[in-house]
Amino acid sequence: MRPSGRAPDHLRAVSLETGVNKYAEGSCLARFGDTHVLCAASVEQRVPSWLRDSGRGWVTAEYGMLPRATTERTDREAARGRQTGRTQEIQRLIGRSLRAVTDLPALAQMQIRVDCDVLQADGGTRTAAITGAFVALHLACRRLVDLGLLKAVPLTDQVAAVSCGICDGVSVLDLDYQEDSAADADANFVFTGSGAIVEVQGTAEQKPFSEAQLMELVSLARGGIGELVALQRHALGLS
Repeated sequence: MRPSGRAPDHLRAVSLETGVNKYAEGSCLARFGDTHVLCAASVEQRVPSWLRDSGRGWVTAEYGMLPRATTERTDREAARGRQTGRTQEIQRLIGRSLRAVTDLPALAQMQIRVDCDVLQADGGTRTAAITGAFVALHLACRRLVDLGLLKAVPLTDQVAAVSCGICDGVSVLDLDYQEDSAADADANFVFTGSGAIVEVQGTAEQKPFSEAQLMELVSLARGGIGELVALQRHALGLS
């Protein structure tokens, strides 16, 4: 039995609440159990200097945790004067995941920046951020269509993410912190709505795992992401 009482293939309670920021062009509060991430998408009428006059737009992301998102307070990274390597790695992952399903030439020299702020952390913050960030991005693109700045939403597919791990020899879906901190192995999976792989991050924490176990994790992730994609569509009014 998992600490949460969930079956191995069950997600935590997930909700994707839209319109939570009145100023952002698109916003979503992603709740995966006790992990809560606020995702806000902002449209900028400019692109990075290295993309100027390229005819392409850009999508990027920033990620951070509030000081009391965890059981003990942590200093703001701005107070430390620099971002940690973990923060940089996660925000690059979010950006890559969003760009994988974005038609950048169709953005026409505009940039959309998605800020993902962890309000409360209980494992899986990066996967919750990716799942919520896509909803915020879609809403921002829809806003650009409503304003007549784009002809159509420039997204080619959905993208969502989930964690999986091996705990006490059992493959399980969507780890909370208690499981993640004691797992034999854990992995993060980013898939498109159609099932294509965007990124897989897997690590043996206690002991190496087999290819057969990896495929068990992939199967769990596909099922979980299928549920998340359906929740995204519901949040966006697409189903």
